Amino acid sequence: MLYTTMAALAAALLVFTWLGLRARLADGGLDDYVTARNTQGARALGLSFLASGMGGWILFAPPEVGAMVGPMALAGYALGAALPFLVFAFCGPAIRRLLPEGRSIGEFAQTCYGRGVRHYVSLISVLYMLCFLTAELTAIGAITSLLSDLNGNLVVLGVAITTLIYTAWGGLRASIVTDQWQAFLLIALLAIVGFVGLQQLPDVTTARLPDVPTTSALSVALTLVIAVTAANLFHQGYWQRLWSARDTATLSRGALLGGITTIVVVAVVGGLGIMAALSGASLGNPPKPFFAMLSEAPAWLTIPALILAITLVASSVDTLQNALASLAVTEKQGLSINSARWFTVVLMIPVVVVALQGISVLRLFLIADLLCATAVIPVLLGLWQKMTTTAAILGGLAGLLGAILPGWIAGGSMVAGLEAASFPGSIPTLMPFVGALMGSGLTSVAIALTRPRRQARS
Repeated sequence: MLYTTMAALAAALLVFTWLGLRARLADGGLDDYVTARNTQGARALGLSFLASGMGGWILFAPPEVGAMVGPMALAGYALGAALPFLVFAFCGPAIRRLLPEGRSIGEFAQTCYGRGVRHYVSLISVLYMLCFLTAELTAIGAITSLLSDLNGNLVVLGVAITTLIYTAWGGLRASIVTDQWQAFLLIALLAIVGFVGLQQLPDVTTARLPDVPTTSALSVALTLVIAVTAANLFHQGYWQRLWSARDTATLSRGALLGGITTIVVVAVVGGLGIMAALSGASLGNPPKPFFAMLSEAPAWLTIPALILAITLVASSVDTLQNALASLAVTEKQGLSINSARWFTVVLMIPVVVVALQGISVLRLFLIADLLCATAVIPVLLGLWQKMTTTAAILGGLAGLLGAILPGWIAGGSMVAGLEAASFPGSIPTLMPFVGALMGSGLTSVAIALTRPRRQARS
């Protein structure tokens, strides 16, 4: 069984590599490498948004949230995962009109506010994507160890190297083409694994979900909506896809398709966790409802479950790799395609080293999410004609203050506020995110309304 599993996983990675290498445009230049400008249809975009937004995280977080907190929190998770695509569906056309030759979130920030804000926004984007990338590779190592006797580190290296090969060579086109096949594959495999796994659960009708107060469930739901939405709006991989659409109508349809399918997939995976909890099956400690569902499943189900995990992780990792390369290209003028490729390779080395340690990066992830929440409203308000550079900068600073203010008030000191905003115990809490959004949003709007709009600096 071990060799069969190894062969199946290797075959999946080789197929992804072949698809990605075939997608390369032979005479494509640097712009095509990072944007595939005006080439993608709505279905391609929708499936790409779905696949690139998914990852190994959906096998852990939504089932646990559904099983331990309930359907309301799960709904918040599903909405938070999809909301960035819905934002792009409605705001994306305006962004394209403002910046028709754009390539990154940093260029958008510079057009609206100047170079200083651009560098800050790009830094937040890179930090968030590095956390995401490390977490995904760490997850595939953990999943492999949970489901098989394979060394998880080998799979971490396999995913990192194969995705790096086809994204470094083929650019965004390679990522989008593989995303489409990976989207179909993950839906099919999820259906198979979920259906067979549910059949193995004990038939216990007296089990109940934990009795979580409605206010607590709502708090978790709002936290997830804010954190996931704010962070994903700084995902450069999604911004690249704004300019890859054939036109603005195609972008809107594709983003809506990606958002709707994301809600469905996250809800289904989370629902499997709820079903596992209701069956009375042991969920483990810490709880892993999805994998608890598979503990009594037939041995052959290990292979499709692992291919599902590799598909989820590869689809997000290749997007992140190409997104980092595109940010490097746009931040440093004159950088060649080959330089962008080597930049991605070099950046992957520390990411893989950290992932091989199996260390949880959840706390770092939450801090990156909070940083995104402090700046997301000022960035998007760049589409508002009254918005100014001063309002954006002061709004971002107010967001940072708002993030630590709840803990400062509760703990009586600035140190207590900083500690609360760093999420001790890696537990997400609502108030730092609410403070960040309210502080940045209200300050930005108030200052913008009192000052004339100024031209952005180059």
